[in-house]
Formats: sequence, structure tokens, C-alpha cells
Amino acid sequence: MRTIDIVPTFEGWQAAARALLREGVAPGEVGWREASPGEAPTDRAHEAPTPGATRVPRQFLDLARQAAGAADPARWHVLYDVLWRLVRENRDLLNDPRDPQVRRLNALAADTRREARRAETDEALRLEPQGAGAAPFVPAGASLAELRAAAARCTGCELYRRATQTVFGRGPADARVVLVGEQPGDQEDLKGAPFVGPAGEVLDRALAAVGLDRARLYVTNAVKHFSFVERGKRRIHQTPRLSEIAACRPWMEAEVAALKPEVLVCLGATAARAIVGADFRLLRDRGRFFPTRWSEKTIATLHPSAVLRGEDETEQARLYGILVEDLRRVAGV
Repeated sequence: MRTIDIVPTFEGWQAAARALLREGVAPGEVGWREASPGEAPTDRAHEAPTPGATRVPRQFLDLARQAAGAADPARWHVLYDVLWRLVRENRDLLNDPRDPQVRRLNALAADTRREARRAETDEALRLEPQGAGAAPFVPAGASLAELRAAAARCTGCELYRRATQTVFGRGPADARVVLVGEQPGDQEDLKGAPFVGPAGEVLDRALAAVGLDRARLYVTNAVKHFSFVERGKRRIHQTPRLSEIAACRPWMEAEVAALKPEVLVCLGATAARAIVGADFRLLRDRGRFFPTRWSEKTIATLHPSAVLRGEDETEQARLYGILVEDLRRVAGV
């Protein structure tokens, strides 16, 4: 199989795909690898001049540009598979809703559009608390034990009124790796510890798969109280408002400042925005290390609950693979 290194952008993929089409390389004969910044590609065939443009439907170009912005590493294969069949087999392929790869292409494009809409909302609202938030409750220069005790009395946002208790972080004070999730779930709210419900089981399995011992990690959430809506006797998770994330941010900042982690892992978009800011885009930025004020090695990945939300076992396995792939980078530090 031929491996093609590309800059992970639509334009980078497009240049390589044109060359591969010209050479008659079928999708099953090529593997795609995203080149790191400054890395020299091992296969430069796509840099050769292209004698003529391949004509494809405008609908495909629009979908391809959107899908290229998704987080799924397999997106380049999906794009080339659909392109190959559009050019070689069926110009009307995009009109077949039953085709698995067409469905996958549309799902990837939809992911990017959702992220763009969220970005527009965040740009308008930003991360601003309503009122003083948690700041008045956070003791300056406190230890983790002192922070935990103070957080139990926090009324910095409205979430405390309905939640059972504050769910503060757990783990050793000298942990090299700190994981930050979104908020407690139903089981976490009842037990008073982070990641002890279904999402915690996924996280534990992924950590074990890459050789990370959870007992040596510190695990916490960006929001310390459970946000939910009631449906009958069930309490259903509800994504915290931006104002609630901002209100609780002083607790997370105080935790991380006390821990001084070597590696800081953001589990999901909410945690990443709380740590990095409202401009962070999980689909665009996951899976790579970047410096923040909290750690020189900060990385974001999927929240374990995203795996549970996969529409079927195949999708859940794919999402779990992404989570494991990113955590493996953490384990390698």
C-alpha cells in the first residue's frame, strides 16, 4: 500500500487526490497520514504539476471542504473513496442515501457545520459569568484539601441549588497528568467523585489500553455541579451554559495551579474552552500538544461520553479508537 503524507487541510488533500486520480491509484491502494508541521513528506508525487483539473460536482466540493475540518483521521480516505467513485463509476453517487461512504461524508460535513454554529454562538456570548461566580469562594494559595473543603460551600452559580453536592477533583497532589472533563453526571453527583458512571467506565478502559494508571492521575471537571433536566424519574445531562462554565472556572484554575501538571488533558469541548478559551475548536485542534498557561503540554480529545453517544457499535468503536489514539500520545510523554 502506498502512504501519502499531506498537510491536514482540504487543499493539502485535494492536491494529493488529483495526482492519485491521474495515476489511477484506487482508494484501497493508498493510506493517508497527516504530516506534522515542518515534516518533509515521504511521498511527494502530489507536488507534481497537474495537467488538467478533474471535474466533479460542486456539491462534492462543498461537502469535502466541510468534511476536511472534522476530527476523524479517516476523513481523507472517505473523501478519496467518494471522489474516486464519482469520477470513475457514478456521477450521481451523492444522490444515493444508502451508500455507506456517502452517509459518512455527510456526517463528517455535519460535524463541522455544528462546530461552526457553536463557534458563532461562543463568539457572541464568550465566557463571561453572570455575577461574581465562584471567585469569592476560592481561597488564595490554598492546598487541594483546602480547595475541596471550600468548594463544598460554593454558591457561585445556580447549579448548586439542584445538585446533590459539589463534585471536586480526585487524585494525588503530585500527579504528572491531570484530566479535566465537562461536569459531573448523575452517578458522580450522587457519589461525590468524578468519572464513576458510564463515561468513567469508558475512560478507565481507554486509560488501561494505553498503560495509564488512573490511581496516579488527577481527574476533575470544568464545572463542579451536575446540570440536568428531569424526565420522569430520570435526571438527564444538560450541557452547562457558558456563564456557568465561566462562573466555575476559578475552581478549575485553582486546582490546576496547585497541581502544576506536566500534561493537561481536556476531555471534550467544554473542558477545552474552559482552559484555552472560547475560540478553541475540538474538531480542529484535538490530538496535538500545545502550550497553555497551565501546562506546556496541553492536549484535547473526545469526552468519553461521546463514545457512548455513537449511533451504533461501529461508530462507538471508531470514536473509542480516537480517544485511545489521543491518550496514547499522553502516555508517551
